Amino acid sequence: MTIFFRWLLTVQPPVDRKYIFRTGCLLLSLIGLGLTSCQTSSQTKTYRIGFSQRTETDSWRKTMLEDMNRELSFYPDIDFLVKDAGGQSDKQVKQIQELIDQHVDLLIVSPNAARPITPIVEKAYQQGIPVIILDRRTVSDQYIAYVGADNVEVGRTAGAYANTLLDGAGKVVEIGESPGSSADIDRHRGFVEAISHHPGIRLVKKLEGDWDKHSFADELTQLLKAEPTVQLIFAQNDRTALKAHTICRQLGLDQRVKIIGVDGLPGKNEGIDLVERGILKATVLYPTGGKEAIRTALAILKKQAFKRENRLPITLVDSSNVRMMKLQNAKIAEQQADIEKQSDRIEALNRTYTSQKNTLYFILGSLIVAIALGGWALYLFRTKQGAYQLLEKQNRAIREQKDEIERVSQQARLATEEKLRFYSYISHEFNTPLSLILTPTEDLLGKKNVSSYDLRSNLSMVQKNAYRLLRLVDQMLDLRKTDAGKQQLRTAEQDIVAFVRDIVLDFRRKAEKQRIDLQLITNLSNELVWFDAEKLDKVLFNLLSNAFKYTPKGGLIHVRLDRLDTQIQIQVQDNGQGMTPDEQAHAFDLFYSGAKSFNLSKGIGLALSMEFIQLHRGTICVQSVKDKGTTFTLLLPLGNQHLTADEMVRSTSRNPLFQQHQLTELSDDVEPMPVSLPTKQAGTLLIIEDNDDLRTFLTTRLATEYDIVAESTGEKGWERALEIIPDLIISDVMLSGQVADAMDGLELTQRIKTDLRTSHIPVVLLTANGQVENRIEGTRAGADIYLTKPFNTTHLLETLRTTLANRQKWQQRFASDFAPQSGNREEKKFLNELTVLIEQNLTDPAFGVEKLSREMGLSRVQLYRKVQALLNMNVMDYLTEIRLKRAKYLLKETNKPMAEIADETGFNSAAYFTTFFKQHTKKTPSEFRKSPVNT
Repeated sequence: MTIFFRWLLTVQPPVDRKYIFRTGCLLLSLIGLGLTSCQTSSQTKTYRIGFSQRTETDSWRKTMLEDMNRELSFYPDIDFLVKDAGGQSDKQVKQIQELIDQHVDLLIVSPNAARPITPIVEKAYQQGIPVIILDRRTVSDQYIAYVGADNVEVGRTAGAYANTLLDGAGKVVEIGESPGSSADIDRHRGFVEAISHHPGIRLVKKLEGDWDKHSFADELTQLLKAEPTVQLIFAQNDRTALKAHTICRQLGLDQRVKIIGVDGLPGKNEGIDLVERGILKATVLYPTGGKEAIRTALAILKKQAFKRENRLPITLVDSSNVRMMKLQNAKIAEQQADIEKQSDRIEALNRTYTSQKNTLYFILGSLIVAIALGGWALYLFRTKQGAYQLLEKQNRAIREQKDEIERVSQQARLATEEKLRFYSYISHEFNTPLSLILTPTEDLLGKKNVSSYDLRSNLSMVQKNAYRLLRLVDQMLDLRKTDAGKQQLRTAEQDIVAFVRDIVLDFRRKAEKQRIDLQLITNLSNELVWFDAEKLDKVLFNLLSNAFKYTPKGGLIHVRLDRLDTQIQIQVQDNGQGMTPDEQAHAFDLFYSGAKSFNLSKGIGLALSMEFIQLHRGTICVQSVKDKGTTFTLLLPLGNQHLTADEMVRSTSRNPLFQQHQLTELSDDVEPMPVSLPTKQAGTLLIIEDNDDLRTFLTTRLATEYDIVAESTGEKGWERALEIIPDLIISDVMLSGQVADAMDGLELTQRIKTDLRTSHIPVVLLTANGQVENRIEGTRAGADIYLTKPFNTTHLLETLRTTLANRQKWQQRFASDFAPQSGNREEKKFLNELTVLIEQNLTDPAFGVEKLSREMGLSRVQLYRKVQALLNMNVMDYLTEIRLKRAKYLLKETNKPMAEIADETGFNSAAYFTTFFKQHTKKTPSEFRKSPVNT
């Protein structure tokens, strides 16, 4: 142990930690195994002996079992299994089978009956289990040993003593054992054989003893009465003999009839006691054989010599030797008690010894464990600094990995959200051009006569949006090729100055119309550069079209071209809307839209521009200041060393088709029809649409039937709605604006429906998203109609007509019939606010002109004059008409009582309400409710 401890002191921490740990575990396992073996060794059983006996109820068999257990007390390693059949042969057969199934090492059987038990005993013997037959025999010789007295000799001894008692002459009755048992058969045979030598002795009858609920008492009683000269009874066991004595005494024959028993057991009312008391003349001492059976079994199991036939000696006990026999039994019992005490003492000493031995082993093991743990603790003390450092290093690495995982997860989540947003906006970007293609086409087809102006205007719009749609598709395909790595660069050496100048000239006309200062600024007359003309054309077109989109009229767009050592620099600069820092950082991300409404063409265009410039081994970047402008910078390498042979061709040029549809998309040749806003009785519509073409088309198409007011942003649309209070509002769901948090169509609808001034206005939403969830979202916002693009013009017109007609019916039910039919917006706005205020305060009886004028922001005189001019009645009359109209509605459409209707229409009592109502309608409220026609 000392050597082990010294070795621990020399262990190097990084080398032997696992080895020491495994050694300690092995040591503890060995100690635990030793302790377990010490504790369980004394309990291990070497042999299993099974014992099947016929019954435990009689004293003789109890004595047999006690003799067996007494002998087994010297052999604690024997497991003794006892089965009691209760005097039933069938049960004993099953119990012997159970012992066979338990694989006992040896079987001791005391048969209940010879024949029924023989087959199962033979089965056990044939399966290799040694079988010892005890007391009674079977009808087979297939057993390894027999232990018991000679029952024939027992009968002979009893017969000889009967002859002595009867002097050679007299009548005898025999009471046997259970019928069929070998003891009954052999004892009867021996008894008959003995008395047959004395002709004067006659066996009157052999009675069967008590067995299986059978009793010989009645039969013996009748026999003794019939044969009063019977002089002797031979009972094959002492219990039967005692019972026969009781019967004789009841008949008064106890002094004349002599009784001989069998067993000769010590104890009260047993054979020896009965002989001593004179109840029995004699008893044949029949040994149990329990001790002898155990000794024979142990000899067999230990492979020692043994006798196959073990005959036990028998003795006749009568008055001559009963005293001596009783003293001997008492001495044996005393010695047996001493032996049991000694055995208990030895067992206690063994337990003490085992406990002390286990304690010693435990202390020794604990000492070894303590030493091992001490060495381990020393080792841990020597290595803890290195372990702590390693653990801290691992923790840092884990924290870094965790932070990285969270960062990547956040990026993936944001990218997924942006992708979902991107794909949701695809339908919007594609459906708007489709609407401007299908709707004008259907409109032309639906007209019988088409003017040349309408034909040219609509076809130009169709062409322009078809090219726009084609451009979007081309960009999507280019992006797909780039993502798949199939985008091939086809470069040629060309003059970059002339190339850029041609592209700038393409935008000249658009710049003139928007009064934008468009210039190409360069000090180079020409410069040969290897580039793919088609792809660079798309890049510059995307940058210039974005600049025009976000640059206000009167602004500037400058294109600068310079040479920087080994690179060509192209800059597109504007003084337009600019970008926020966040938008600038994600300007080239395909799925990023920031706080603005998403623009598919811009998102794809900038992403493709970066991909195309990177294919040229160049770079593109952006610098922008919010509300001050944006500058995109392109850098292309000179020479062709950076290109592969497959990327260089003889010549390339701009794609004429691409150039054509770019210019067509940008052209403004067809001026929209000027919108005249005559006063029309059909109503005023407010159109809010950020797409100029679609807004112009809707304005032109609907202006023939309605007064039209059009706006391009949600903010302007809201301001105009408050200003004119239109009859109906048409709005796109996705609206772009000049501010980062521009109002979209859903937000505008929600604001309209929650504001008292505009909540009554029907709202029609136009969208490219026709899914159920989008419709539900629009309905929640308060939209009355939800139309998907592309829409049918006729369907749109019929929807507007039906919505306004329903709205007018609703207004006629609740509003006054005296409103003017003119289309003056200011007057309608005034009357609308006036009516809303009256309806809000209709239940207040104290509400009158004073409160109404304060709420309207007018003096009492001003309010009186304005209402009188518009309605040709004073304010109180108008208030009365609204209350009356409300009362009529409640009377006809509800079952409310008069008192409740009076409260809801601002009357202090039902009686006053009835009087007022009759004055104005010539009917009482009850009569009006019952009348079939409203008046």
